[in-house]
Amino acid sequence: QVQLVESGGGLVQAGDSLRLSCAASGRTISRYAMGWFRQAPGKEREFVAAIEAISWTGSRTYYADSVKGRFTISRDTAKNTLYLQMNSLKPEDTAVYYCGMTLPSSTDSPNKASEYGDWGQGTQVTVSS
Repeated sequence: QVQLVESGGGLVQAGDSLRLSCAASGRTISRYAMGWFRQAPGKEREFVAAIEAISWTGSRTYYADSVKGRFTISRDTAKNTLYLQMNSLKPEDTAVYYCGMTLPSSTDSPNKASEYGDWGQGTQVTVSS
């Protein structure tokens, strides 16, 4: 059974940085595409960033246009942990951030929530203006 636990959220001012972490247990993250999604009040969950292995040593990353150049997704396979470094935060980045692990049968792009089978409980990020 997979367990994903996010941490690192908080209340910051516009322009500040935060790093979110997602500690995984029960399955090795290097074998699956992993992603971050977010959900603001009254809105649907939206894609933020994803990472997938393309070789033993290489990986491919995906970003939503709204975060490209500001956010960086990475993972530490030794710690079985996924990260999201968020710089130059804006008030519109305020949301609950969820990490997810794709289904073993996933064949589509990891920017689609339907490709994910496991989610963490979420961590709140609030950016004040």
